Amino acid sequence: MRCLAAALTMTAVIVTVNDERADARLQQKSSAASAQGWITFENVAAIAGAAFPNVNGASPDKYLVETMGSGALFFDYDSDGWLDLFLVDGGSLADPAVNARARHRLLHNAGKGMFKDATDSSGIRHSDYGQGACAGDVDSDGRVDLYVTNDGPNTLYRNMGKGAFTDVTRAANVGLGGWSTSCAFLDVDVDGDLDLFVTNYLDAAKANNRFCGDAQRRIRVYCHPLVYQGLPNVLYLNDGKGTFADASAQAGLPKYIGNGLGVAVGDYDDDGRPDVFVANDGVPNFLFHNEGGGRFSEVGLLAGVAVARDGKPRAGMGTEFADYNGDGRLDLVVTNHEFETTSLFRNDGGGVFTDATLESGVSAPTLPFVGFGVGFFDFDNDADVDLSIVNGHVIDNTAMFRAGSTHAQRKLLFQNTNGRRFAEVGKTSGSGFSRDAVGRTLIGGDIDNDGDVDLVITNNGAAPDVLRNNGGSARSSILIRVVGTTSNRDGLGARVTVTAGGRTQMREVKSGSSYLGQNDLRAHVGLGDSTRVDRIDVRWPAGKTDTIRDVPANQIVTITEGQGITGRAALSR
Repeated sequence: MRCLAAALTMTAVIVTVNDERADARLQQKSSAASAQGWITFENVAAIAGAAFPNVNGASPDKYLVETMGSGALFFDYDSDGWLDLFLVDGGSLADPAVNARARHRLLHNAGKGMFKDATDSSGIRHSDYGQGACAGDVDSDGRVDLYVTNDGPNTLYRNMGKGAFTDVTRAANVGLGGWSTSCAFLDVDVDGDLDLFVTNYLDAAKANNRFCGDAQRRIRVYCHPLVYQGLPNVLYLNDGKGTFADASAQAGLPKYIGNGLGVAVGDYDDDGRPDVFVANDGVPNFLFHNEGGGRFSEVGLLAGVAVARDGKPRAGMGTEFADYNGDGRLDLVVTNHEFETTSLFRNDGGGVFTDATLESGVSAPTLPFVGFGVGFFDFDNDADVDLSIVNGHVIDNTAMFRAGSTHAQRKLLFQNTNGRRFAEVGKTSGSGFSRDAVGRTLIGGDIDNDGDVDLVITNNGAAPDVLRNNGGSARSSILIRVVGTTSNRDGLGARVTVTAGGRTQMREVKSGSSYLGQNDLRAHVGLGDSTRVDRIDVRWPAGKTDTIRDVPANQIVTITEGQGITGRAALSR
């Protein structure tokens, strides 16, 4: 079913390939810049101490969960100014011995992007089949807590300090069963504490495993998601002390049954309340508009993001909000299956988006791939946001059904050429983008604090890639950490606007992103050749705005609500 729909989509896209080539000169210019070697990405996972293989428990029974994970996130769990890394591991439904080898990894950044395994002393343990994770300070004690989603009950770990975590799932009332995928912390009711949104996928439990494939040839494949019943998403509201109540019914979520994989949080209509987008696999996407008082309205179709340009749903996986064209509004990207292309939705204001996939140059390069993790970030620090996508087929024996189809696929890197269009430059961006893999999560963060964004990519059944950005820090940048006082302590939902060199850029601080993952919560802003920032405005979730003027570039600053800059650290360039 998915292949047939994808083939129809491919026909529609091929007709417009000539339009994609109209911007060839910009494409060549971007490729030439990368080919000169001024910015490359190098996989340093082994050197950095992060080359831990993912256990996915692939079996002849083809349990669908085996091909869908696992996730990762960046968070500074010990508040030492260096980004730590958490890797979610899978497990096995078929073999208890394989399942026993699965192990989540808490990797402490000992400085400059060199990680040490801190799992044993952390108290974090693998239980059910792991999927994704998100992080936030749920009890406002100044320490970032951790939530792990599973095919099975989810787990909340309270950060006790000194590298120790305690399982508080039962006391916090967030041990949702079933198959959860992505998650995000957000302050839904803007009361100063963090609530939790959990995306759920399918009722595809071990006892409900279906046979899909070619029965005559006795070839089994992982099933299409529409074979199974979808699940509703869940919203938990925080009582202010880190204990949650299931507020899904109050929010109006149970009546919206989807096949949720990715989640993105962003105030897309700029009304001061965080909204939630859910990427659904094979059915229309959801855009939950925050009406206030813990209530949401589903407006995906009205907003233009439920389906693609042809009016058909896609196999949505990863997603993220960001302002790619510099107009001050949050745009939206969603990765999809092969022959469907990634979807890029431009925010035109008034709560309405336009499908800009074709005109942006994203369509043709993404056509052959099964996209999962996705992220907007300014990899070259030229003062606009670029785009990266990781790919990998969900069917491990896909070559038996279509000649030329591969399980492992290459990563894509799109350089923003003029604020409207992107040029795909992955092939000329170093060894980190040259290796095919079964990519899943993509997260971005500055692991060595040198002022450019590095990437971590998880690979199904294999070790992750840690892609160090070599050359991005040749241009100026600033990293901004926000700390709420009246607003939630992590500043989630804060809108950071930076003006420098005659350009104004906007970032929104958000938990949860990409697919099963979470980026660095510090706002990274590339500044081009500017050596000073004229102005930083932080609009806090509580409503007030702090303005700081004349800030030197190339540093990490901490801005505390109502207090201005309360911390500075030079970049380690």
